[in-house]
Amino acid sequence: MSPHHAINYIEFPSHDLAATQAFFEQVFDWRFESYGPTYIAFRDSNGMDGGFYESTQNSHSTAGAPLVILYSQHLEKTLEAVNAAGGKILNEIFTFPGGRRFHFQEPGGNEIAIWSE
Repeated sequence: MSPHHAINYIEFPSHDLAATQAFFEQVFDWRFESYGPTYIAFRDSNGMDGGFYESTQNSHSTAGAPLVILYSQHLEKTLEAVNAAGGKILNEIFTFPGGRRFHFQEPGGNEIAIWSE
């Protein structure tokens, strides 16, 4: 049973489901299950569930979409892995109160951020 009022599932659009899946498997070791040609569900290594659906749209904070921010214990290594897997760096590593982070676009078009202390 999920905790009351906790975020339970998150969905993203993607204009290239196969590339999105390959990227997140390679960089973050997410596991996927296909639900037909237009939807893939994922589970990350911490048990967060979500999915990607086929769409010409994408999620960017500059367009007013919520920004999903992942955590990394090794920010520079994660940045290298994002680059190696075909991610596009939108904001190089920068500092903010509480830590450092960078933003990238995954191959399906969505902006995601990664932070560390």
